[in-house]
Amino acid sequence: MIYALIILALLILWLIVMFNSLVRSRNRVDEAWSDIEVQLKRRYDLIPNLVNTVKGYAGHEKELFEKVTNARAAAMAAPNPSAKLAAENQLSQTIRSLFAVAENYPDLKANQNFLQLQSDLTDTEDKIQASRRFYNGNVRDFNTKLQTFPTNLFAGMLGFSVKPFFDIDEKGVEGQPVNVQF
Repeated sequence: MIYALIILALLILWLIVMFNSLVRSRNRVDEAWSDIEVQLKRRYDLIPNLVNTVKGYAGHEKELFEKVTNARAAAMAAPNPSAKLAAENQLSQTIRSLFAVAENYPDLKANQNFLQLQSDLTDTEDKIQASRRFYNGNVRDFNTKLQTFPTNLFAGMLGFSVKPFFDIDEKGVEGQPVNVQF
């Protein structure tokens, strides 16, 4: 009888330790996601200034400006990491298009405001990439905990589920350095 109580106490203690470990890991993932959102917001704030600067030199590129604005709005409204990933890939592609258009305007390429915005955007892209690596590392650790024995037997019952990685399309701004030198 006493051995059964000791075994039951050890099992309960193990469940408590496992649960607390999963909660800590989940909180690290949530914190890392928050870091990504801070950097994405910074990028969202830079985009209207960039569009307005380019508009001053390339006013007839109205369709491109609308695409950038719509992609920015979609990325800002994305409700979860999976939707955010798709929206961010689209936004990255439209930003690349905006920079490609800027190549055709020598006066724009020499504009100090435009150069500063490019520099700020490049810095933000670097910070997004660092935040993404930190987030994905935490997601990897959390998902590994969820999928290893014996935690995998109880994690689902306790309400824990696998978190998605945040990987930007290699064709987007994240996958390749932003060319800021004109």
